[in-house]
Amino acid sequence: MTLPGFEPAVAPTPRPGRPWVNLLLLVATIASTTLFGAFHYDGFASNFEASSQGPLVLWRGLWYSATILAILGSHELGHYYACRYYRVDASLPYFLPAPFLTGTLGAFIRIRQPIPTKRMLFDIGVAGPIAGFVVAVPALFLGLSLSRVLPLPDDFVGYSLGEPLLFRLAAWSIWGTAPEGYSLNLHPMAFAAWFGLLATALNLFPIGQLDGGHISYAALGQRSTLVTVTAAAVVILLTFQSPSWIAWAVLMVVMLFAFGPRHPRTLDHHIPLDRTRVLVAVGALIMFVLCFTPAPIEFTGFVAE
Repeated sequence: MTLPGFEPAVAPTPRPGRPWVNLLLLVATIASTTLFGAFHYDGFASNFEASSQGPLVLWRGLWYSATILAILGSHELGHYYACRYYRVDASLPYFLPAPFLTGTLGAFIRIRQPIPTKRMLFDIGVAGPIAGFVVAVPALFLGLSLSRVLPLPDDFVGYSLGEPLLFRLAAWSIWGTAPEGYSLNLHPMAFAAWFGLLATALNLFPIGQLDGGHISYAALGQRSTLVTVTAAAVVILLTFQSPSWIAWAVLMVVMLFAFGPRHPRTLDHHIPLDRTRVLVAVGALIMFVLCFTPAPIEFTGFVAE
């Protein structure tokens, strides 16, 4: 839906892209997530012991790889098809491989032209988190059902994952409360879903050019500038809660210096969103709360229950 007077008479000519770059990055990300997924499966199969028996089996990494790529891909395709609907020129998704725990830094699309109206901005911004969330939730429940509750060795050394509210509710509904000295041994699919929830929360931070920044501006107008500054301050404060926020805080500060705290104005900046979209914005806020955790990853001698 667009406002009268802002509907393009002719779709803009898409700029020529380089789909081989998208494909190359996708293949590299499939490789990296499958490799690290195999390590995650090996750790899962070890049942909190030092290592599992037998060689590393790469195809088992697909439990993790297929799940995380489905969540991230759905998120970016949500943006992409919303752009296509509004005839906004956008690239295909770029997936980013990474040589560490998650095997990926996520994915993004490039929007190559200004988005003229609040409604278009809101719909494009919110489509990604909703699409990713719809895939992440069933993956979370299925992954948790494949997980195991096991006694935790006294000498166990590993990392603990902060548990978003939705994760806690899902784990409790399937496993109840773990007995003293026991912990949930996450199946790789559940770990991928956990990472998908974290990625959703990060994208929904109401800062700058993030999805949450677009949603905040569309819903609040110029008042979103105060929300952006406040959210950036909260991210900085979170670094005192957990060092795992440091990289994200640095990125947010760089983004604020590069683009400024004010969101670019749309042509209809003075027109408020309709009631339906305001309700969807409230739903996006609830989604953020469900997916957020104040301490995402902690390397420690014990896994938090």
